[in-house]
Amino acid sequence: MDKIPTIREAEEILKEGEKLNPGRWVQHSRYVGMGARLIAGSCEGMNEETAYVAGLLHDIGRRVGVVGMRHTIEGYNYLSKKGYDPIARICLTHSHLTKEIKEIFGKWDCTEEEYKFIENYLRTIEYNDYDRLIQLCDCLAFPNGFTLMEKRMMDVALRYGVNEYSVTKWKATFQVKQYFEDKMGKSVYDVLPMIVKNIFK
Repeated sequence: MDKIPTIREAEEILKEGEKLNPGRWVQHSRYVGMGARLIAGSCEGMNEETAYVAGLLHDIGRRVGVVGMRHTIEGYNYLSKKGYDPIARICLTHSHLTKEIKEIFGKWDCTEEEYKFIENYLRTIEYNDYDRLIQLCDCLAFPNGFTLMEKRMMDVALRYGVNEYSVTKWKATFQVKQYFEDKMGKSVYDVLPMIVKNIFK
């Protein structure tokens, strides 16, 4: 199915997730959604509402509790069961800029069967602009607002460590940023509020 939840439905899903597992991931998701909507609004052919919903729900798998990369498959399964396939896929794609499943920060805490499903899924799909947009916005949003991509990258690296794929993933992130800036005709930072204030927090 190609159903996309309305903004109201997506916000209710996130609120329910917050009740089940309160945490910084909720505010982070709100800023990812806000950033996605603002960037999409400067890109011809992109739907701001779809972008906002995709950002709002990209980490919804964290509703199940404190987990590692399991949140990706949990989110995918949860939204797929609701028929929200275009958003469900983003739960999987947002962490994999190069489609290399080993590039992730953090640890895999899903079953071998789930791991293989994700690996195969990533190999068989073509990323669309909403996949790429949420990959980008995930790297621009802290729970307290927007930030420089490099600062967010360092935050994640310090919390989870790095591996042999990290530099390749960072380079891919900069390529996605450039892709959207070419579409926008300006810097992504031009449309995100409070960047300067948050840099020095």
